[in-house]
Amino acid sequence: MMAETGGVTKLDVSVLNAEQQEKLRQFKIKTRIDNERYLRSHPEVDVLIGDFLRDVLHKQPADIREFAADHFSNPNLEETILPKMEGNSDTN
Repeated sequence: MMAETGGVTKLDVSVLNAEQQEKLRQFKIKTRIDNERYLRSHPEVDVLIGDFLRDVLHKQPADIREFAADHFSNPNLEETILPKMEGNSDTN
């Protein structure tokens, strides 16, 4: 069963038996480890997100979804990010 809270669907894990709850817990742990491993091996993600957040805070767009779509589909995005990646290589 799912409960709707503020537009976010939250799973009711109490309907799972103990074995299912443990499998879910293990899956969540593995997913977090996999995500962390991916992010550590792809530092460009940190630069992309930081650049996006900086633009959002600076420009404060009315439609964040449209802004994000435009931002990440910009054909010059790689040219914008590469110099920032090189600048961050000192700290990695």
